[in-house]
Amino acid sequence: MAEPSAPRIVVAGSANMDLVGLAERLPRPGETVLGDDFVMTPGGKGANQAIAAARAGGACTMLGAIGSDAFGVTIKARLNASGVDTGNMRTSYGSSGVAVIMVDRTGENSILVSPGANNTFAGLSAAETTVIADSDVLLCQQEIPADTVLAAARAARAGGTRVILNAAPARVLAPELLEVIDLLVVNEGEATAITGTPEPDLPALLALVPRVVLTLGSRGSWYADRDGHDDRIPAFPVEVADSTAAGDAFTGALAVAWGEGRDLAAAVRWANAAGAACVRKVGASNSLPARADIDALYARYA
Repeated sequence: MAEPSAPRIVVAGSANMDLVGLAERLPRPGETVLGDDFVMTPGGKGANQAIAAARAGGACTMLGAIGSDAFGVTIKARLNASGVDTGNMRTSYGSSGVAVIMVDRTGENSILVSPGANNTFAGLSAAETTVIADSDVLLCQQEIPADTVLAAARAARAGGTRVILNAAPARVLAPELLEVIDLLVVNEGEATAITGTPEPDLPALLALVPRVVLTLGSRGSWYADRDGHDDRIPAFPVEVADSTAAGDAFTGALAVAWGEGRDLAAAVRWANAAGAACVRKVGASNSLPARADIDALYARYA
């Protein structure tokens, strides 16, 4: 649980039920592959990052929408059990979001998301706007309507709250959204989708936003900003069981570390430890590491 002085993190994002099948390899188009195991666990990039931030030591609030089905009940219970404040989450009549995830024995995955209730998270109430303005860091992704992401980021800017956008899934970002982002977190595919270049181009990204973290999987992360920082930060060597939630563990921990006042290069290194601790377990929200696990791995390779 968060300490009284923990940074206040608010996540405006998606909440899904993840249906995870494990197999020796991923199927090709039109092919059926027999699986080794099956896990059903709450997920969604927003909920995952909220849980990651809470377990990493943040005082985290989740804004988003769940369905009126049994999946919605389970998703909210997992968030509450992880120490996330769900008092302002919406319940929409109908189905919750669902993600169908296939994972092979090397930890590679393929994911299909059906948004469900996440698509009903439109506009912001006065209470939601207040929560954002009263926080230290707002964390958003792109699995909810784009207009809601923009509204949340603008509310954060108006309230003096720093804005982190994890631009996943990949899509072009509206100019008005770019104007209110403090830190952009992207992988290589997302970076190229934003800039339209064949390879990640950090100078092009920095022409759009003041700070960028490029995640590189087993090669670590790359942080750069308009003040001249250009830091390649190596990954922590661990055995990979499932990489599904690694990016969410990284981003949630990064929000906490930045909210605690660490400089961003140091925050990225600590977040790398969170991502590495996550991939050692199968699943999404159940694999997100506690702060003690992050600190232990960080200390081992510091």
